[in-house]
Amino acid sequence: MRAITVAQPGGPENLRVEERPTPSAGPGEVLIKVVAAGLNRADVMQRMGFYPPPPGASDILGLEVSGIVQHVADDVTGFAAGDLVCALLTGGGYAEYVNVPAVQVLPVPAGVAITEAAGLPEVSATVLSNLMMTAHLSPGETVLIHGGSSGIGTHAIQFAKALGATVAVTAGSDAKLDLCGELGADILINYRTQEFGEVLKDRVDVILDIIGAKYLSHNISALAVDGRLVTIGLQGGVVAEININDLLRKRGTFAATNLRGRPLDQKASIISRVREVTWPLIESGAIKPIVGQAFPLEDAAEAHRFLESADSSGKVLLTI
Repeated sequence: MRAITVAQPGGPENLRVEERPTPSAGPGEVLIKVVAAGLNRADVMQRMGFYPPPPGASDILGLEVSGIVQHVADDVTGFAAGDLVCALLTGGGYAEYVNVPAVQVLPVPAGVAITEAAGLPEVSATVLSNLMMTAHLSPGETVLIHGGSSGIGTHAIQFAKALGATVAVTAGSDAKLDLCGELGADILINYRTQEFGEVLKDRVDVILDIIGAKYLSHNISALAVDGRLVTIGLQGGVVAEININDLLRKRGTFAATNLRGRPLDQKASIISRVREVTWPLIESGAIKPIVGQAFPLEDAAEAHRFLESADSSGKVLLTI
């Protein structure tokens, strides 16, 4: 099969098409013929050499796909050859075939094109696990979503609105903020011209943060009493200093999570909740997949450049 591999850590130019053996479905697994793969910032970090795959995982990039079931292991129930599915992966998505534990596979939601479904597993699992399972976002609370126009951001806005929250977002242009507003965001903050920690001082119950160190003190400033800050990305660095008393006096909670490194039973639990909670919202139209642009598999380098540019919004996909 064709797959995208990394010749050496570095820029997008180090991505190349390579022939790899087609995998097979082992115990508890499903073999999927890939139709499309979703791009994520974690792929960029892995390409650069900063985020190696967990032990035993494929070195091929790609944490989510959609496609057609080719084969299921004898011990797998609930899926059959020919089913249209999407799946959360630990790696291996930038390829023509991928094998994945059946507990990480979801049916393509009714009303969603199979290509667009490739952009759902990672964002839906990330958003639900962090906003609902970690931060316990409740109706009537205010949530701040950084990178509101990103793949995670566009999904998180819609998910939080469906939960009955007031949604604040940050983004770097008026066009991106307009997209966030169209998706239901209530408070729009251009981080290039406004200081969100001052605009939202002491008002935010939950923050979903992809920036890390650069935003830490500002996030704590924005937190309300009993607020919960959940950091899921490090685009703004890894080391920061804060006055712990600022967090203590608000009885604030700071959690840092990732999805890829979780054990299989935790991923299974998250995917089960996604199917129970998020899939009906997608099928009802309350949440729509937002795809910014799709590229052919062989143009993976160009897709990475686009993802890293200031022009990208929504999910970026590779099509097979």
